[in-house]
Amino acid sequence: MNHKLRNILLLTTLGIIAVSYVSCGVSIPKGAKAIKPFKKDKYLGKWYEIARMDFKFEKDLNNVTATYSIEDGAIKVDNRGYNYVQKEWKQSIGKAKFVNGEDEARLKVSFFGPFYAGYNVIEIDSDYQYALVAGNSLDYLWILSRKPTIPEEVKAAYLKKAKEIGYKTEALVWTKHDQ
Repeated sequence: MNHKLRNILLLTTLGIIAVSYVSCGVSIPKGAKAIKPFKKDKYLGKWYEIARMDFKFEKDLNNVTATYSIEDGAIKVDNRGYNYVQKEWKQSIGKAKFVNGEDEARLKVSFFGPFYAGYNVIEIDSDYQYALVAGNSLDYLWILSRKPTIPEEVKAAYLKKAKEIGYKTEALVWTKHDQ
């Protein structure tokens, strides 16, 4: 193999490794801490998205829910939402696995094969009715509830915590639940 071809192959391989490393990152934002101890069985079931930092996979969606169940030793993630521009329901099925063990609410979630992203429950009430979830970075944040609404005092507490971590909470999209 000539020197030029070997260098191209080496650079291509390093590039693939770098992209895979970045794409598979399951970090947690600085200043955020995942809930521990965490009770997986209490977290399973249906959650309504109350607010989110918008990103391309949820653009133009309202009536967003996430349902978590156990399937093949992992947590099945079933996300649904209504695209009010295209006037159709969207669904995305993925899987989640614990990063450090089931007693810590740090998970990695995949909707696309081997590519994982961080899913970190950083606040939850004792009855597991309301949750604040951080992604890999300050670009991803969700407020979830077991019902389509959330009490004002819980909302205020979660917004305060998110701001303290560094989230720009004024950028949150507040999800409508009307269907």
